[in-house]
Amino acid sequence: MTDTVTVPEPHGSEDTRRENAERGFVAPESLTKNLQNVLVDFIALSLVAKQAHWNIVGTNFRDLHLNLDEVTTVARNGSDALAERMRALHGSPDGRPAVIAAQTDLATFPAGEITTHDAIDHVVDAIETTVGSMRTCHDEVDSADPTTADLFHEYIAQLEQQAWFISAETRRPS
Repeated sequence: MTDTVTVPEPHGSEDTRRENAERGFVAPESLTKNLQNVLVDFIALSLVAKQAHWNIVGTNFRDLHLNLDEVTTVARNGSDALAERMRALHGSPDGRPAVIAAQTDLATFPAGEITTHDAIDHVVDAIETTVGSMRTCHDEVDSADPTTADLFHEYIAQLEQQAWFISAETRRPS
């Protein structure tokens, strides 16, 4: 294994000819770029949630273990919905491992076993970073394609709910 990561070219060597249903709206480059940025964080979030799911130990293990599967499901469904939206708009989603590793804004999750309380902080941070990616580019996405912005709204709500569920585990009443 090498210490340097080379991100592969983002597309194949030949373009597909447009025909039939592919004559519709074509996403501007900025929309495709924003979708790719959010897609990368969704894929990374699903990996963070699974890493935590497999390695947490400690207080309230079972509840958090099950909740992390919910986060994984939201992240995987979101990545699929966004990637398919990109394809519908004639973009090419890129979810290859080297691309995810090089482009995600999510912090690296610790290796090995981790206490439930420490995992909560890391997972909530990963969720909030993913939501932040969508919120950062929301206005530009909305002006280019309100339908894609609607997808963002759906997943922002789901992820914020998951962050609330998980963070409530370690919060104290004010």
